[in-house]
Amino acid sequence: MRLENKVAIITGGGTGIGKETALLFAKEGAKIVITDINQESGNQTVKDIQDSGGEALYIRHDVSKEEDWKKVADDTIKTFGKVDILFNNAGIYIIKPVAEIELEEWNRLMSINVTGVFLGMKHIMPLMAKQNNGSVINASSIAGLTGAPGHVLYGASKGAVRIMTKDAAMEYAPFGVRVNSIHPGYIDTGMADYASEVSGNSKEKLGKDLFPLGRLGSVKDVANTVLFLASDESAFTTGSEFVIDGGATAR
Repeated sequence: MRLENKVAIITGGGTGIGKETALLFAKEGAKIVITDINQESGNQTVKDIQDSGGEALYIRHDVSKEEDWKKVADDTIKTFGKVDILFNNAGIYIIKPVAEIELEEWNRLMSINVTGVFLGMKHIMPLMAKQNNGSVINASSIAGLTGAPGHVLYGASKGAVRIMTKDAAMEYAPFGVRVNSIHPGYIDTGMADYASEVSGNSKEKLGKDLFPLGRLGSVKDVANTVLFLASDESAFTTGSEFVIDGGATAR
């Protein structure tokens, strides 16, 4: 029960890494607020948590909309009385040569991957500061650390998240709020399916070619790292980057 009596907000909690993390958090004693733009998948995650004896709430949420974030903050406090953990997980992925990126695509991805993280911190961190405690985990990527063809758009968004995390960590350290970023490589989710389709390589081949450990990451690999950062075990950790990439960036 590493998260006993804690309240966690997880964006994009209907599928993939968000869902796996939500299930793990609930198992470790947290009350979970699942936010997702997809109502069906969000409600399913809540049902899975409740069926296992946990407490959870679903809120339909477009992370790029400030009014939606205000509702998430208000409903979380109204239902659970506080918020201890924010996992800014929601994001989208586009691989495209820089000359082919449409401005509309740029703005849409940035509104979710960057503005969504900013708005989450803006509206949730002050609530944490009032209780002088909290942990924010922002989902970046190894694309925010290293370059790759076709990743100008996505890499820019994840690089922004990396630095935003450090800035927010310095700003909120006096209030007991910790802010860290995670940097996964390809994880076996829909994003890896998309990368496989774009590259023309199987996910198995991507895993063997890109990662020294010889495989894609699993959602559990990421969820376990997020759990550590959400728990009091990481009480002296803020402004840090946690790379989950099977050794890719160590080359």
